[in-house]
Amino acid sequence: MVKHFLHITDFTADEIWETLNLAKELKVKFRQREDYKPFKNKSLAMIFAKPSARTRVSFETGFEWMGGHALFLGPNDIGIGKREEIKDISRLFSRFNDLMMARLFDHQHILELAEYSEIPVINGLTNYNHPCQIMADIFTIWEHREYLDDLKITYVGDGNNVVHSWIHLAERFPMKFICACPEGYEPNNEVVQRCNKVGLSSVEVLHDPVAAVKSADVVYTDVWASMGQKAEVEEREKAFKQFQVNEELMAATGKHTLFMHCLPAERGREVTDGVMESDASIVFDQAENRLHVQNSIMVTLAGGD
Repeated sequence: MVKHFLHITDFTADEIWETLNLAKELKVKFRQREDYKPFKNKSLAMIFAKPSARTRVSFETGFEWMGGHALFLGPNDIGIGKREEIKDISRLFSRFNDLMMARLFDHQHILELAEYSEIPVINGLTNYNHPCQIMADIFTIWEHREYLDDLKITYVGDGNNVVHSWIHLAERFPMKFICACPEGYEPNNEVVQRCNKVGLSSVEVLHDPVAAVKSADVVYTDVWASMGQKAEVEEREKAFKQFQVNEELMAATGKHTLFMHCLPAERGREVTDGVMESDASIVFDQAENRLHVQNSIMVTLAGGD
């Protein structure tokens, strides 16, 4: 039976740890440019309905380094869900390729892609969630803290796809997760309630960013208006005005707190330049780690060694 990675919860806690440990090994191999070719003579189809520099570069670079060939398929190449049926694309690519990665708008599209696929499908992002990002994030926190016990993450901003994947991770790893957002911009309530029902972690939604960041180990933010929300920029700027991660908010944690951002960052909006460039910022470590963790996910799903 083909295993996909569409949500963090597709992996058990043990499988997540195995993936993180493998990512640690692959990071060393990559940095030393070791000859490591589990994907020799294999191909990765990268389907992009929603463009991204980091996702394309990290997947393409990683797969090529591991001996395979990565094919970029942009919105004009396929027109997924419009020009051709998703189930037809999925079945065809299953005959051509060894893995598929898709970065899409509609989450139902990635579910259908996986349903009809005979090869592993990896979720590179949908409007609902962003599992590869959060796998890279927790790996980065582990690197910097060297442990994940008593972890408090405060996300400041829109309750978006990044937040949903953090909450999914909280179903597997114990933590205290707080989403500090303006009223009307909360994460999906079913996602929050399901995690709290599991009982492993505590998930809260607050509307006071100062109270939310108190004693946080990590303060995390993202753009206020994601791709597809640019028409709402002015409205969102007003709503999120008090939710900027600046030097004062970081100081309100009362401890040495790490700062994270999934990029691209709009400096001067959701975060100040000072915070981005501060000693607390591990933004570029987490960006690099997308490559290593995604390599690990691909090897794990494909049964490589």
